[in-house]
Amino acid sequence: MKSKAAQEIGIKYTHVPLPASASVEEVVDQVRRLNADSDVSGIIVQLPLGDHISKEGERTVTEAVSPEKDVDGFHAYNIGHLSSRASEPLFSPCTPTAVIRLLESSGVQVKGANAIVLGRSDIVGSPVASMLKNRDATVTIAHSQTKDLESYVRGSSILSPFGPHRFSQIKNADIVIAAIGKAEYVKGSWLKPGAVVIDVGINYIPDDTKKTGQRLVGDVDYASASEVASHITPVPGGVGPMTVAMLMENTVRSAERILKAERSKKLVPLPLECLTPVPSDIEISIAQTPKPITTLAKEIGILEHELESYGRNKAKVELSVLERLKHRTDGKYIVVAGITPTPLGEGKSTTTIGLAQALGAELGRPAFACVRQPSQGPTFGIKGGAAGGGYSQVIPMDEFNLHLTGDIHAVTAANNLLAAALDARMFHEATQTDKQLYSRLVPTVKGKRAFAPLMFKRLEKLGITTTNPSELTEEEITRFARLDIDPATITWSRVLDTNDRFLRKVTLGRNPTEKGHEREGGFDIAVASECMAVLALATSLNDMRERLGKMVVATSKQGHPVTADDIGVSGALAVLMKDAIKPNLMQTLQGTPVFVHAGPFANIAHGNSSILADKVALKLAGTEPNDPEAKDRVGYVLTEGGFGADMGMEKFCNIKCRVSGLNPDATIIVATTRALKMHGGGPDVSPGKPLHDTYTKEDLVTLKEGSKNLVRHIENSKKFGVKVIVAVNQFSTDTEAELDLVRQAALEGGADAAVVSNHWAEGGAGARALAEAVVATCEGESNFKTLYPLDLPIEEKISIICKEIYGADGIELSEAAAEQLATYTRQGYGNLPICMAKTQYSFSHDPKLKNVPSGFTVPIRSVRLSAGAGFLYPILGDMQTMPGLGTRPGFWEVGLDPESGRVVGLF
Repeated sequence: MKSKAAQEIGIKYTHVPLPASASVEEVVDQVRRLNADSDVSGIIVQLPLGDHISKEGERTVTEAVSPEKDVDGFHAYNIGHLSSRASEPLFSPCTPTAVIRLLESSGVQVKGANAIVLGRSDIVGSPVASMLKNRDATVTIAHSQTKDLESYVRGSSILSPFGPHRFSQIKNADIVIAAIGKAEYVKGSWLKPGAVVIDVGINYIPDDTKKTGQRLVGDVDYASASEVASHITPVPGGVGPMTVAMLMENTVRSAERILKAERSKKLVPLPLECLTPVPSDIEISIAQTPKPITTLAKEIGILEHELESYGRNKAKVELSVLERLKHRTDGKYIVVAGITPTPLGEGKSTTTIGLAQALGAELGRPAFACVRQPSQGPTFGIKGGAAGGGYSQVIPMDEFNLHLTGDIHAVTAANNLLAAALDARMFHEATQTDKQLYSRLVPTVKGKRAFAPLMFKRLEKLGITTTNPSELTEEEITRFARLDIDPATITWSRVLDTNDRFLRKVTLGRNPTEKGHEREGGFDIAVASECMAVLALATSLNDMRERLGKMVVATSKQGHPVTADDIGVSGALAVLMKDAIKPNLMQTLQGTPVFVHAGPFANIAHGNSSILADKVALKLAGTEPNDPEAKDRVGYVLTEGGFGADMGMEKFCNIKCRVSGLNPDATIIVATTRALKMHGGGPDVSPGKPLHDTYTKEDLVTLKEGSKNLVRHIENSKKFGVKVIVAVNQFSTDTEAELDLVRQAALEGGADAAVVSNHWAEGGAGARALAEAVVATCEGESNFKTLYPLDLPIEEKISIICKEIYGADGIELSEAAAEQLATYTRQGYGNLPICMAKTQYSFSHDPKLKNVPSGFTVPIRSVRLSAGAGFLYPILGDMQTMPGLGTRPGFWEVGLDPESGRVVGLF
């Protein structure tokens, strides 16, 4: 009856059967699973649970049901609140509610009436007595052990439980509720003429006229009682259907309550006291106590089972949240880019965090920052950490900058396993015959030989149709067993998350055990690994697994690409990275959420945080379908593109958005007077050296000339069809005239808005005007588009980027690059997008060409393939993939306070 009623009114109903022998623990475990399932609005446990489970066990089970989903109304929380006149339960038990609804709908006067409740169970008797009492009836409860029960119904003297005196005679019972569990127990002769009788009893008595040999009756002798009562409910067909109706009503109420709670969720910001002068970043971070990450997760709508905590301050988020929230309309999507930076950086991360604080803590809008995980190498080098700065930071900054949840370590392990497998395979192929290789790759176990699951991909690639290892021909065995790698074509390097210039080129295999199989190799920094780019561009766990398998590490002597699948290691790579694919949740100084996930290089890779982090944030910031207040509830996701808009944003649009299918609503270009003065002809800016007076004093002439760089970035961004907001990141030495000049130049250059922001010194409050500009600008529709179609020839796609974004006259392919383009086209990689690997310090390939250079041709030295990540990357000039350490690296300042255990000296 319950399932049928649910289906009729559109409630999704799931029956969860358990074996008759299920223990209390097994039932409770299933109940808890349903408690955690956000798609479930209500839970009912069908009682009794079996003879092997005691009453105490049944109570344990019913108490395991969350009060918020207890649509039966049996939980002690709901029963307790029901009995009080001062509070309301979340749910009232269904049968008692049905009784009250029957009385009220029939026009029966409850207030002031004398009511007798026969039965004291927690399911009917006790709750209905409380409900009658709360409606001002005078209620007497009797039960099967009550002496002279007939007198309670008909009216006589009764003994008070509080003393030997007698109450005055009960003259009549206006309302009789029978729930005593005895067939036809209450007789018509007991009733006062005109009494209202509601029979809740369910009893079976023998009846030879029925096929089953029995029939259903209530606790009241219907034949005699109907002669006396003014109203009486039949059994069956009386309270039963109403009980089911009340269960459906409770379920609907639960769903409405859940939706209302979801819509009214509010983030509680952390108070932020901004000091002047502004202390160091690490001092600010230590001074602020983060809220527990579990608290933040609850505030933003992440369920308990979707969170995997790594201590108190950080956690991973399960990808199942995407399935739960797939019905939602995404929040607003904004990419944060910048002008061409100085080596000191222009505060793009700081602006991203400050704006997120402003939107979330100051304007009260759902707001998420999505940033890359920083590499340990630059953290201990000259650049320092990447948690933002001043009063716009991710906290705790030491946990953010060092280790986090181990994702980079997982990438390192996966990358190096593939490197080891590659060299080992070459070694074994050089020291074994075809037959020996095949026998060891496909060994006989207990008299049977079978291909490993991953081997079927190689068989398919080679066009071998048999699945029986014994049926391969000698020629097929050779092709299957031998990758025949050309050592000169190996592109896969080992990685380390440390700046170490002396590992850029090394000789491998010099130990005598390698039998003279030496080759030149090298190390890259871990975030330069294609495994990291795959992590950032994966759209699911399965997608990551497929991308890892497609990574090309070398070419065979026959000219065929050799992949991780061919080497047989891709499944193991996925295992090493299976936890890394879950986005990491942290918070800002003001307690707003930050997703920190993936950290691909922005010069040789696409330089953006993960697609999955963005997608999770967009759903959490999104709105429910048909929400009339969606416009006021919608949230904002700020995702950062590395370096200038010519790099991080261009790759965001042409690579990341193609894969994700997401379209940005706007872009923010972060500008500083310092960088614009440099482009206007100011002296070089170098880390560790004092700034020239040009940068600390007013210089409107130099600044105006350098503003051309900002205008070019605005024009480039407009080519993608998005609205552009310029954020002028204010420094303490900036003058009002300088800030106004930059803002006016931005507006005249085509920006939709330009706002000065002082978030470094003032936190979210300093970025409030910027946040208001973002909200206003994002109200319009986005006309996003990519710069080029994928089916163009590779050379033409490269040329479009160089001409349209960099302002070059054209490109010049080296002989090696031309040959590589021809090879990639022949191998089927011609339709991949382009990821330009160039300096971040100029629109051109030459870091010395500042501002808006023109009249130059871009030399393409070589073109490399990232088949797993899904792009080709032309290399412009000499790109280092393993940084070095300077004379005085940042690690000089880093230390540990032995008393508090706190990290000091990070910046």
